[in-house]
Amino acid sequence: MRLIYLALALIGTIWPMYYFVSWFREYGWSLSGMVEAWHANAATSGLVWDLTIAAAALTIWVLVEALRQRHYWSLVAIPATFFIGVSCGLPLYLAIRRPG
Repeated sequence: MRLIYLALALIGTIWPMYYFVSWFREYGWSLSGMVEAWHANAATSGLVWDLTIAAAALTIWVLVEALRQRHYWSLVAIPATFFIGVSCGLPLYLAIRRPG
């Protein structure tokens, strides 16, 4: 399963980044412009909030588990989640976490 999770983390990095970089190339390298585009309509705003809540839940889970098990390496999933996305952070965490 670990290799499957790592493959999903890799795909979850490359696939969304392709679209982000494509958007930046077309509309300019403006983070505020991208955030504005995320809220272009109710559907995209709903998706942004869905992913934001999922990222918050994942962050809390990672923090609690890392501190409880003293497996601090798993904290790398938090910046992966916020700098890349939940599509990378969640499978990355599942790949590196200690079961228990």
